[in-house]
Amino acid sequence: MVAPRKGAYAEESAEVEVLYANMEKMKSLTKKIQGSLNRLETSGTIVNEAIGPVMGDTSRLQTVNLNIDKVLDAISNIRAPVDKTNREERIIRAGPRKTNLQDYIASLDRTNQALLDLRQTNLRSNQQAVAETSALVKLGTKQLEDVFRDILRDATRAKVEPLEYVAKNNPFPRIPEDKLSVLRLINAHISNSAAQVSQTDIRETATQRIYADIRGDYIVSSLRNLAAASVSTARKVAADALYRPGTNGIGTYAQGMEGLFLAEYESICPIFARDEWGLVCTMTCQPALGEFDKTLRELNGHILKNLMTDCFLGYEIIDIVSKLSIRIETKTGELKRPIYDTVKPIRETSKASLGKLLEDTRARIQTLVALPMDGASVPVTTETMSRLQNMTNYLSPLQSVMTSLGDGGWSGPSATSSSTSIPTLKSFDVGADGKKLFAHYASDTIDTLLQNLESKARILLKGKNLQGVFIANNVAIIDRMIRSSELAPLMGEYSNKLDGWRKKGTAMYMEAWREPSGHLLDVQYTNRSGRPHSGGAGATDSTAIIKGLNSKDKDAIKEKFKSFNASFDELVARHKSYKMEREVKAQLGRDVQTILEPLYGRFWDRYHEIDKGKGKYVKYDKGQLGATLAGLA
Repeated sequence: MVAPRKGAYAEESAEVEVLYANMEKMKSLTKKIQGSLNRLETSGTIVNEAIGPVMGDTSRLQTVNLNIDKVLDAISNIRAPVDKTNREERIIRAGPRKTNLQDYIASLDRTNQALLDLRQTNLRSNQQAVAETSALVKLGTKQLEDVFRDILRDATRAKVEPLEYVAKNNPFPRIPEDKLSVLRLINAHISNSAAQVSQTDIRETATQRIYADIRGDYIVSSLRNLAAASVSTARKVAADALYRPGTNGIGTYAQGMEGLFLAEYESICPIFARDEWGLVCTMTCQPALGEFDKTLRELNGHILKNLMTDCFLGYEIIDIVSKLSIRIETKTGELKRPIYDTVKPIRETSKASLGKLLEDTRARIQTLVALPMDGASVPVTTETMSRLQNMTNYLSPLQSVMTSLGDGGWSGPSATSSSTSIPTLKSFDVGADGKKLFAHYASDTIDTLLQNLESKARILLKGKNLQGVFIANNVAIIDRMIRSSELAPLMGEYSNKLDGWRKKGTAMYMEAWREPSGHLLDVQYTNRSGRPHSGGAGATDSTAIIKGLNSKDKDAIKEKFKSFNASFDELVARHKSYKMEREVKAQLGRDVQTILEPLYGRFWDRYHEIDKGKGKYVKYDKGQLGATLAGLA
């Protein structure tokens, strides 16, 4: 058993020895590898120190080569604009009339680009070339401007007569399409060139100014006859005649101006860029607006001289011009303020006119030295109401004017204050507020009229019955003129005030009839025997009543009949001598009959036997008196 065990140990020992031998070999190999790595690192350091300077020199050489290439490119770029200018100069100096316009503009565009390139080089050596190229661009641009001007003049040789287009409702002429395309091409180039070349913000180009000057003169000359007609038609034939709507030429003038402005705007849009339309339109139309403003100032002077009759022309002008400004602004987006500003003087005059009309009504009555002795109305009543009737034709502008004054402002200092508000479409809708303002003004006017007439009547007319007839006649005319015109729906609330004046006139007239009425009143004694009560069965037995009277009472009854007859006859004659309006005569006649006939009938029933039918004291029986009273109506 020992021998096999020793054999096994010997085998394991041999394997261990082999392993130790392999480990020694690995250690030896590792040392060799480490030595090789140390030598390789040393060699790399030496190589790096040797090659580094060479690589730096190579990088610097590459930078130098790149800079040289850039310089060569810059030189080429510097020479290119000069070369381009030399090629385009021949075309530009020949002018646009000797070559195709599009080719000419293309050449000018290339020259302009060359100028920009030269300026970007910023080299002193190119300053001469910059100056020469700039002069060439200016020459070409000037030649294009001349072509632009000539085409416009050719399209504007003959002025139009706006009246023909307005009368026939025809569209106003525009610049022909073929000319528009050329003008558009030229303007586009000049606008772009100006924006590129200029160092500052350009608000107005040469083509804009050329267009505004030529076409502006064309519009002014076309409207000249209408402007003159507007002034001439304002001249009055009759000094006291009220202005009637549409009799002045200002409406046609405004229509003609609107037609020309809108046609011009339609010509401007195809030529100029969108952001230029408003500026060019304003520049072009400004001279015509200046002439329009001058015309309105002349008309304002005429209105001021004839304010009481021609203030209505002022109202009409406000209406026309205000609506014109809104229509043009709606279609062009421009000119609303410039157009509206032209009417400012007339607007101020119109505001002042409202107070002046009230003052005139008051003054005309106060200066009266006599009133009709037959109680007839005075002309100032009809004339005042005619003014109010005429005002209903101008409710739109009056609403604007009255709104700026405020309710009742026509009676105060604010009536002459300035206003710069611009009306809107809503302001031309005569709604409840506008109607109320006008109704208040009309009420104030009628109150002023009647109050002053009453005061004057108390001074100049003797007797309240005559004064009452006078007041009633004037009230009747006022009422009739309200009902027969557009004042009726506006002044419904004034009817109560007018009824008050009517009742006042009637009461004043009826005071005179108190005298005959008083003669028909007698004293009844209910405690005397034989004297029946007025309500008794024998109240109408005149014979019995007369017999029951003593001589003194009979004499008193006789005197009452005589006094009544005299007073009644006088008042009937006076009534018939008065000049009464139809409705006044009917109303006063009914009022007299309503009061007097029952009183006389009762008195007659009781005492007509006082003269036993001889007619010595009892002049009228009931039928005769009723017929006479009926004749008063």
